[in-house]
Amino acid sequence: MSGVKSDIEIARASKMMPIGKVLEKINIPDNPVSFSPMGRHIAKLNFEYIDKLKEKKSNLILVTAITPTPAGEGKTTTSVGLSDGLNKIGKQTIVCLREPSLGPSFGMKGGAAGGGYAQVVPMEQINLHFTGDFHAITSAHNLLSALIDNHIYWGNKLNIDPENIVWKRVVDLNDRALRSIKINLGKLKNNIPRDEGFDITVASEVMAIFCLSNNLEDLENKIGNITIAYTKDKKPVYAKDLKAQGPMTVLLKEAIRPNVTQTLENNPAIIHGGPFANIAHGCNSIIATKTALKLSEYVVTEAGFGADLGAEKFLDIKCRKAGIQPNCVVIVATIRALKMHGGVEKEDLKKENLEALKKGLPNLEKHINNVKKFGLELVVAINHFITDTDKEVKLIQEHCSKLGVKVSLCTHWSDGGKGTENLAKNVVEVCKKNNKENFKYLYKDEAPILKKVETIAKEIYGADRIELDDKVKKQINIIEKSGFAKLPVCIAKTQYSFSTDPKLKGAPTGHALQIREIRLSSGAGFVVVICGSIMTMPGLPRVPSADAIKLNKKGEIEGLF
Repeated sequence: MSGVKSDIEIARASKMMPIGKVLEKINIPDNPVSFSPMGRHIAKLNFEYIDKLKEKKSNLILVTAITPTPAGEGKTTTSVGLSDGLNKIGKQTIVCLREPSLGPSFGMKGGAAGGGYAQVVPMEQINLHFTGDFHAITSAHNLLSALIDNHIYWGNKLNIDPENIVWKRVVDLNDRALRSIKINLGKLKNNIPRDEGFDITVASEVMAIFCLSNNLEDLENKIGNITIAYTKDKKPVYAKDLKAQGPMTVLLKEAIRPNVTQTLENNPAIIHGGPFANIAHGCNSIIATKTALKLSEYVVTEAGFGADLGAEKFLDIKCRKAGIQPNCVVIVATIRALKMHGGVEKEDLKKENLEALKKGLPNLEKHINNVKKFGLELVVAINHFITDTDKEVKLIQEHCSKLGVKVSLCTHWSDGGKGTENLAKNVVEVCKKNNKENFKYLYKDEAPILKKVETIAKEIYGADRIELDDKVKKQINIIEKSGFAKLPVCIAKTQYSFSTDPKLKGAPTGHALQIREIRLSSGAGFVVVICGSIMTMPGLPRVPSADAIKLNKKGEIEGLF
């Protein structure tokens, strides 16, 4: 297959099956009870059907990656390619992905529907508004904000301290101007001007709850437990104190149903939820994953960014909440990215450079060792680029062999499922030998919050200490005294380094994890630890992707990737 066409051209030229035919592959009957079509090629599964599905012996494969670079790693592309590869060797497989955010689509990273001949389609809809789930989450989140301000306006019966409201508003775009704003500036009698701000929707606690809920009832209960503010005598105020959980759940009633689409090879793909992994927990919904496990022999899912962020949170947060665990982990690496970790600039990556590759290999090795700390076996997938040389490929293969790790050279971008057959066979072999008794979390529930953070910092990031000021210590003290000390921690930090310095490549050691702020997500059931200069409302780059996105004279979208 030619690699000349753009992702959007390849997707547009694909021959999609009617969604009912795709669902037949996983034995979902074509009737109104099982699913609701959202057009010809997308469906939402019905809880009436999902709730009747029985548990089956299935294998969960987690796809993660090395530390990301501007050279690209292709984690979603590999997830899709592996799913197609498993289907190609006769293993009934579903890929479970997150829904893309409009922030990266119009920002720097682009969409998240895969690439080349390993994509989920319809690519344009998936990367834009899709089924409206993110809009529903945004509306539910901001309804709570409106209810808070309305309650204060009409007398503030709950005695909410306007200076201690911890619930920001959200929008699903990168807009740095909204990070810090002033509201209630109109000359109304009961207006109390105050500082406010926006996060991006994928950092919303409602998004986290959406992805960590087991059903509608669980969703409503978790929403009710959101801490929205504190009273003037420092007592927490919850969303349920405003009776917000009912109307918010109503807004999410349809969104919470998993979306099903297809790969370019017409294999089923469930795409649902989309928290970022650098500022949230980075995994698709529990409902989607558990549904897929009941419908197929193998389920391929991904966790955002490198294994230090997405995989750690998948294992320590999602697996803990859902009672699941992977049978195999796949770490995606590219020779290009490893050479960048070895000090090569992006413009020089096309040249063979074995010395730089050797210097970059510690990054891959650190991720391998981190995954093994959870008692899991893994396979390394080399996402092949045409500029990779045989000597460079051999160097990675020999290095992985010394570590006792299987490695597969993958050409799914150009060859689709055919290009991942070797990876699929290696994954099947690891799954067969998997011993679930070996799996373990990195830390125990009973450990204090700072001990959990310190464990991740030292064990996963290679730091030798954590740094925090008295303000952060006070935030932790309030959270622990409020009864939330046993919650897992979700660390928000740069995805570009094991450290909090995005410019520090490779596998640095001896650095400090700098903690800037602690936020309680009592509804979602974790504590967010904000580190370094990471922002929960990203900004657009100097030249955003939006500059190239437009409609051509045929009314077709151009520039989306």
